Amino acid sequence: MEQSSTSALLQGAVLDLASDVVSALRSGDHVRAGSTLTTGGAGEGVARAAVRVLGADTLLPAALLRVPPDPGQLAVFKDAVTAHPPRPDAAPTVVWSHWAMARALRRLDQPPGPTVGEPGAEPGTGWLDEAGWQVLTHQLAVLAPLALPGEECAVTRLARRRPVDVARGFVRAVRRRDWQQAAGAGRWLTLLDGVPESLGLEAGLDFVRLMGGSDPRVALQLEAARLMPAGVLL
Repeated sequence: MEQSSTSALLQGAVLDLASDVVSALRSGDHVRAGSTLTTGGAGEGVARAAVRVLGADTLLPAALLRVPPDPGQLAVFKDAVTAHPPRPDAAPTVVWSHWAMARALRRLDQPPGPTVGEPGAEPGTGWLDEAGWQVLTHQLAVLAPLALPGEECAVTRLARRRPVDVARGFVRAVRRRDWQQAAGAGRWLTLLDGVPESLGLEAGLDFVRLMGGSDPRVALQLEAARLMPAGVLL
């Protein structure tokens, strides 16, 4: 029962945090982006875990809108990065998520500490190099926080080589009503050249918004996709 209660608290905190980020992306108000972390709505441990789940997208308003993050939010984010480095047997997506969070801190001139590694050091992409388009799309959706304008990394370069496969994955996710994966894939597609015009990406994203946009995790990806084409990171 205790484990179930903790899981429910974490899920609620993740949704609240994602809602904060969506609100900030729509309004440009950095205070909204950090309210869940700084108003005591979640316990310290739960708040830190929620940041780990949402990853670098916790600071997405700072990245896309150049809005300074709330100091309290930034402190929780930095603590989440430095206190929980990936284990040696961590899944590649976990390692990349941690790398993306560390990169977000460096972008704000907030070095995360020696446990994260040197700036510019990237994990590998071997597990994705020969992946089928279904697996590729699923993994890219998980790693959607890496999809940012003007940012380079090995995952971004890999995605650029396979726009048609990501487009196929987007269509598959929509047909399966997996709105979170569809929104994450759509976010990547807004950054990729060579996306088939027949896909109708803009209409597809509107459909995902209509069907799944009540989920703040879906809405976050859709807001990012809306803002990114004109966005340039510092």
